[in-house]
Amino acid sequence: MKTDLLQGTLDMLILKSLSGGPLHGYEVARWIRQTTEDVLLVEEGSLYPALQRMLKAGWLKAEWSISATNRRVRTYRLTPAGRKHVENEISRFERMLKGITQVLAPAK
Repeated sequence: MKTDLLQGTLDMLILKSLSGGPLHGYEVARWIRQTTEDVLLVEEGSLYPALQRMLKAGWLKAEWSISATNRRVRTYRLTPAGRKHVENEISRFERMLKGITQVLAPAK
């Protein structure tokens, strides 16, 4: 990733990108880049190991398919366990972000 992130954030972003439906790896990276208006850029060297880790954890399922450009791609989708995990991670991240925001707020 171009920007350093807190541990677990990449997984949360990937899982969130897949909450709208199945995507292949390039589409996941593009979704994150577009959604964050180019603030977060996920490189292949980070993306594919994360996808493999999430497959092993049971949060994703993958299948081979043909892309719109007629290329063979591996398409990923959330499992029920992945959907539950991303909901928990988002909640945890929001609590952490609230705490960080409070620390950064001007003293009263």
